[in-house]
Amino acid sequence: MNGKELERIFKAFANRRRIAIIRYLKNEKEASVGDIAETIRLSLKATSKHLGILSAVDIVEKEQKSLMMFYRLSTEQKTIIKHLISFL
Repeated sequence: MNGKELERIFKAFANRRRIAIIRYLKNEKEASVGDIAETIRLSLKATSKHLGILSAVDIVEKEQKSLMMFYRLSTEQKTIIKHLISFL
């Protein structure tokens, strides 16, 4: 893992909203964007942006079911990501 990739991972964790999303998905296993947004009290657009950042570094993965997008913690996480999530 190079320095740039490590920086992107740490930046993904460096936001209280994204940490709230990770904690929520850790407990709920899977949730729609709307459920996540409601729980963390943020707009759908802002929540989607945070989920995009988490998805870009393989912290979460998404699956479309009908018209809704569902997110869960990625099954293909790097070791460092698993360790960071274990602290949450």
